[in-house]
Amino acid sequence: MKKVLIIHTGGTISMKENKNTGEVNTEGEHPLEEMVPSLSSIAKIQDEVLFHIPSPHMTPSHMLQLGSRIHEKLAQEDFDGVVVTHGTDTLEETAYFLDLYVQTRKPVVVTGAMRSINEIGSDGLYNLITSIRVACSDEAQDKGVLVVMNDEIHTAKNVTKTSTSNVATFQSPQYGPIGIATKRGIFFHHTLTKHESYPIQAVTNNVVLLKMYAGMDAALLRAIQQTQLDGLVIEALGQGNIPPSLVDPLREIVDNGVPVVLVSRCYQGIVQDVYSYNGGGAQLKDMGIIFANGLTGPKARIKLMIALELTKNKHDLVAMFA
Repeated sequence: MKKVLIIHTGGTISMKENKNTGEVNTEGEHPLEEMVPSLSSIAKIQDEVLFHIPSPHMTPSHMLQLGSRIHEKLAQEDFDGVVVTHGTDTLEETAYFLDLYVQTRKPVVVTGAMRSINEIGSDGLYNLITSIRVACSDEAQDKGVLVVMNDEIHTAKNVTKTSTSNVATFQSPQYGPIGIATKRGIFFHHTLTKHESYPIQAVTNNVVLLKMYAGMDAALLRAIQQTQLDGLVIEALGQGNIPPSLVDPLREIVDNGVPVVLVSRCYQGIVQDVYSYNGGGAQLKDMGIIFANGLTGPKARIKLMIALELTKNKHDLVAMFA
């Protein structure tokens, strides 16, 4: 029988609904811990509560601590896979951080719930069971960190939360899930062409994410310039374009040696240096802005934070984001 480590971090999957008020919040103990003995027919389970926080409270420092704990436990004992339970609001960011950080061929699966454990239609226990089954699958090895929700298996790089409340919220726009879970088994129909891994020791860089909108002026960029900025991610319009009023302050930031990464606010497609008008992608690329290949803004921020722990060299950063 396979041996699986479960690490709990908090989130709705660890919460209960107050039947009087309808509010959902944490209680003294993690409600899934009492369920763990019933999972013994699937795998040998060892579980621990690392954090007990809602996912909006999650920080990169928490993510690094979580990744370090996974390394530590895998070095201490011969686990076949790891499952992390997490709140859904920032689940995709933690999963992608782990995907870039964790050094293992073994399956690492992140899961959560859209409904608390005592709500009608609660999905937490079901998602946990499915995640353990995926973590036990030999085919799940060498696929990076996976997100398992609602019978679907997604890569950490591509998955995103698409609905505020629907249990089918986690989707991989443009690419789809990498596999599915059924009553009969775990089936993968895609595989990764490459996987990145960066062994950092700390998370110390201040990287800001800024979303573009119609008629945006330079005030926010000017304010950001006054902070101790180590990196900037711009969620641009369309294929990678910005309002013309932002070109000059953005050029100043780049000229001051701060790396700027460009993504699109569209949830499908990639940024490209197509348009040559003032604020167009071609002009931005000539300015030295780094184009990210298909990442969302939050994930590009995670990657830039990690990348800056390893290098400040512009050419290296360009290669890492290509």
